[in-house]
Amino acid sequence: MAEVTVIGGGLAGCEAAYQVARLGGKVTLYEMKPVRFSPAHKDRNMAELVCSNSLKSLSLENASGLLKEEMRRLDSLVIRAAGETRVPAGKALAVDRARFARYITETLIAAGVIVVREEVVRVPEEKPVIIATGPLTSDALAEAIQGLVGEKRLFFYDAISPIVYRDSIDPGVSFRASRYARGEGDYINCPMTKDEYRMFVGELTGALRTPLRGFEKAVFFEGCLPVETLAERGPETLAHGPLRPVGLEDPRSGGGGSGGGCEVKLKHHAVVQLRRENVEDTLYNMVGFQTRLTHQEQTRVFRLIPGLERARFARLGSIHRNSYIDSPVLLEDTGQLKKDPAIFFGGQITGVEGYCESAASGLVSGINAFLYANGITTVCPPRTTMTGALLRYISKPSHEPFQPMNANFGLLPHGGGKKMRMEASTRALEDLSAWFDKVLATCRRIW
Repeated sequence: MAEVTVIGGGLAGCEAAYQVARLGGKVTLYEMKPVRFSPAHKDRNMAELVCSNSLKSLSLENASGLLKEEMRRLDSLVIRAAGETRVPAGKALAVDRARFARYITETLIAAGVIVVREEVVRVPEEKPVIIATGPLTSDALAEAIQGLVGEKRLFFYDAISPIVYRDSIDPGVSFRASRYARGEGDYINCPMTKDEYRMFVGELTGALRTPLRGFEKAVFFEGCLPVETLAERGPETLAHGPLRPVGLEDPRSGGGGSGGGCEVKLKHHAVVQLRRENVEDTLYNMVGFQTRLTHQEQTRVFRLIPGLERARFARLGSIHRNSYIDSPVLLEDTGQLKKDPAIFFGGQITGVEGYCESAASGLVSGINAFLYANGITTVCPPRTTMTGALLRYISKPSHEPFQPMNANFGLLPHGGGKKMRMEASTRALEDLSAWFDKVLATCRRIW
């Protein structure tokens, strides 16, 4: 019988352990609660939801809804538990946290998963092993992981800027250009007059912020200060920092090449730059806009930027403690460590962001750990599926610094407007079913 070790009893670890067990493997799951609790956890049961009891939308017109439907078709324990412990929340899937955690814990034990309640301080020699210790990985194990992946490949604080859908940026206000003409207009630029800039800074500094929890309190790195903190240093700080207009040329100004013509600074007081986020050219990152503003305030304040009045956000910004590895450098899309394929990673430590995203990552790592333990080639869902697209995003090398990502239609080859989203969802579910039938057929040969 194939044997797999799982470290971490969060959503990803529980989902991974369940997949191995239901496919016929033997699983030992290590969970440090209640021997030791992180600063955020209180329930002795596994799969404890810390930040919210909502798993977001169920609609197939929503990326999170598509991801959940894919997980349901893959027999996800997390989705089943959510259905069994659901509480009214309109079109969202929200759960009773205590019942949800208890349901998952009891189901794993009933499935034959061996649960060991102790803190793991080093990567076990027993392999295959799935590391799914989440954003609050204990210091001792984080140090061991750091030794495994390299000192500069494990990050401890997120500095996340919002991501905007390209088709929601007003092309009549914005313009394409790279600073000092480096590149071929790689950035979308939203210019501001002096009055627009000052109004924006006033609203930014006065906006409501998400309070830091005790375990998140830290001195922020100078290179990832919240944009509102920078603005508080002086009214012109942003205009001389991430919003500086120098070196940019607005093609509408009639300027010539990079060395001459009319620079934007002669016409615009400040410029917000948005950098392309994906190969499909559907998502753009707001450069320098990591923030602690509440989600509601981010939507309100950032839509004050000329050109972003109707912006739709694929992801909103945040700064918080979050241990995650440099997955594009380290991982295959199967969840395997490139330098040691017997070691798998799953969940938020891989750089996926969100409850269902974490569980989906763990689900695929669980399936693959089972296949690997039986000497079978590991797999990744098709790139046309939300699960496959997300795993490919976090494992695809990029010249930009890696930041966590949640499910969004911008990751799919064709996921634009409402009609296209429904078509993309239909295609994703068809492709997922065909892919999973092949996976199960392979597993039946083992059985």
